[in-house]
Amino acid sequence: MADTFSIAELAREFGVTTRTIRFYEDQGLIAPKRSGQRRVYGPRDHVRLRLIMRGKRLGFSLEEIRQMLDLYDVDPTEVAQLRLFIEKIRERKKLLEQQQADIAALSRELDGFEARSLALLADKEKKRNKAG
Repeated sequence: MADTFSIAELAREFGVTTRTIRFYEDQGLIAPKRSGQRRVYGPRDHVRLRLIMRGKRLGFSLEEIRQMLDLYDVDPTEVAQLRLFIEKIRERKKLLEQQQADIAALSRELDGFEARSLALLADKEKKRNKAG
């Protein structure tokens, strides 16, 4: 792994825009050093950006990601971070399971509407054909 990274290198590696990386910087999630006007990202920023992207992919909010990242600074053993991560995973799974149940119920409801609409349409077309 390189010692430093440019914003363009990180953007390319993680498949995000430089604007996204600057946003994470504005939010205090990463903190590059400066060399004049140029941002210089170190290994810590690289790891944090990887964790941010993973957290976003798993559906965590930036605030939840911040909590997990901040815990690493407080407890380098990662015990507190792992406990929080497990708690957040369980919360996320519970939310996804509820959403999955909601989607299944909505799908069944739509199936019912579709079946009734198709039957009504067939009935109306039948009556129209008899009248015409």
